[in-house]
Amino acid sequence: MSLGMPDAVTSVLATALDGLATRQSVIADNIANVDTPDFRATSVDFESSLSAALQRGEMPSSGVTPFEQPSNAPVGEDGNNVDLRKESLSAVQTQFQYQMMTRAVSERFALVNTAAGAF
Repeated sequence: MSLGMPDAVTSVLATALDGLATRQSVIADNIANVDTPDFRATSVDFESSLSAALQRGEMPSSGVTPFEQPSNAPVGEDGNNVDLRKESLSAVQTQFQYQMMTRAVSERFALVNTAAGAF
């Protein structure tokens, strides 16, 4: 996601939004397949690579790539390991995080607008 401003803060916010959107999509896929035999749930981690990039003092212009990994949840008799309660909780948490990031983006643009109007 390009937010039109190439500074580091905006890049981090855009990367977080992209990672959260990917996580939402994966959670939706997991929930949709709760009754699919032999389906294995997947989770998404982008925070680790984002944190590592920030600690190195770099932020690639394209952000960081979210890492999808198979869940190690126990497998049921049908070979499926989707835990609907866990996925539902993750969906709510991810939605809340996404809302917080969009608010941060909005406040960032408001701040830039205010600063630009001061000149």
